[in-house]
Amino acid sequence: MKLLVTGGAGYIGSHVVLQALDSGFEVTVFDDLSSGTIENIPKGVQFFQGSTLSISDLSKLFKLNRYNAVVHLAASKAAGESMLEPEKYAQNNIIGGINLINACCKSKVKTFVFSSSAAVYGLAKYCPIDEQHPISPNNYYGQTKLHIEETLKWFSKLRGIKYASLRYFNAAGYDQKKRLKSLETSPQNLIPVAMESAMGIRTHVDIYGNDYNTKDGTGVRDYVHVSDLARAHIDSIDYISKEKKNLTINLGNQIGYSVLDVINKLSEVSKKDIKYKIIGRRNGDSGTIIANAELAKRLIGWKTLYSDLDTIINSTWEIYKA
Repeated sequence: MKLLVTGGAGYIGSHVVLQALDSGFEVTVFDDLSSGTIENIPKGVQFFQGSTLSISDLSKLFKLNRYNAVVHLAASKAAGESMLEPEKYAQNNIIGGINLINACCKSKVKTFVFSSSAAVYGLAKYCPIDEQHPISPNNYYGQTKLHIEETLKWFSKLRGIKYASLRYFNAAGYDQKKRLKSLETSPQNLIPVAMESAMGIRTHVDIYGNDYNTKDGTGVRDYVHVSDLARAHIDSIDYISKEKKNLTINLGNQIGYSVLDVINKLSEVSKKDIKYKIIGRRNGDSGTIIANAELAKRLIGWKTLYSDLDTIINSTWEIYKA
């Protein structure tokens, strides 16, 4: 089966590519390398450098092969940045996503797997969050993800394309076999920021609030190992192929770890003193966000294998210290 992975040179995309290769797919990566790296693309994978914002690039890409499925991960992904640079997110996430969907329909692609986000839910009304939770993004990043989810619903009705909208919680960790060694550039998520602090690249970790109703006052989040996430993309393709149905599912570990849990675990693993500074809460942050991923387990047989905090921190530290 021929698979196209947009954003396949990035952090999550490169892990999806590895999982696809392990599952016997013939893979093409499409990436503009704005945040991904060429080193992330394994030998034997066809690479096309281009942008979803370019109709010309997409036209050339779809003339290369007749793809059986597309996994779409090419997007901007920082919630905070989306509130400061909405134009960038409108372009990259919405216009780029719609351009790709149009190109897929024109080329008769049957299966589309979309990298969505738990950000579509907004502030947690209850936890764990299931797929029935109210949809109300409280940042523009989440709104862009919701926009593409809604577009896919319409194109499925009108053009027959089948899709999976995979609502990630917090992707973390690295390939257990150490096949990927490129670090994220300008990370904004807790774990890579803490890693940079352990390495001395940063002086400290900013903690946004320590007065939440949690065990230690710091925010609690659901971290899911990126290799577990990657496997869900392949499981989703298999499900759509067999069932001819669309999917909208959460992908999370269903366990919450606080900011201090993460920092303390990294300090234990790295044997480094991780300095941190408590600053004010950020607008729109929930104290606790944990996934209910039972629907993914039931529909695609998905389960987490590597998403305990020990494995996440150890697999990441192995790459950073190297």
